[in-house]
Amino acid sequence: MRPQPITPKPGQESVWDYPRPPRLEDAGVHIVIRLAGTVVAETDDALRVLETSHPPTYYLPEDAFAPNALVPADGASMCEWKGRAAYADVRALGHTVPRAAWTYPTPNPGFERLVRHWAVMPGAPLHCTVDGEEVVPQEGGFYGGWITSNVVGPFKGGPGTMGW
Repeated sequence: MRPQPITPKPGQESVWDYPRPPRLEDAGVHIVIRLAGTVVAETDDALRVLETSHPPTYYLPEDAFAPNALVPADGASMCEWKGRAAYADVRALGHTVPRAAWTYPTPNPGFERLVRHWAVMPGAPLHCTVDGEEVVPQEGGFYGGWITSNVVGPFKGGPGTMGW
């Protein structure tokens, strides 16, 4: 059962206006990711994936990451739209966040621009900002959406939302 979308205010987007299948687009924002106070990634050249009921997921170019910040990790997952994902640990100053980043080495048609781009699961200990605003992670720990003040929900991911 579809929940009642929150009406966006001027300058906001409703995740209920995002498409299914998802859309890939240029993000047009400044993104910084920190671990243990150290910048592990920074870019003005991110992409974002927009999918109904989900806050945006940002994909940063591989060269936006500090050297050795991404360390390949075991495991994979499958997205019906984007394809098979590979994972990496995020590291800085002796700190490691296991499987906190993912990429699509050979994405499905329509998502080819994701090659050599990495998404990161926001939230402590990773501190992610969009245009200087601290990101709130999408609830549930499965999806990698980034919630900022310019997107409104309700958002899929929390208890009782898996059927949306």
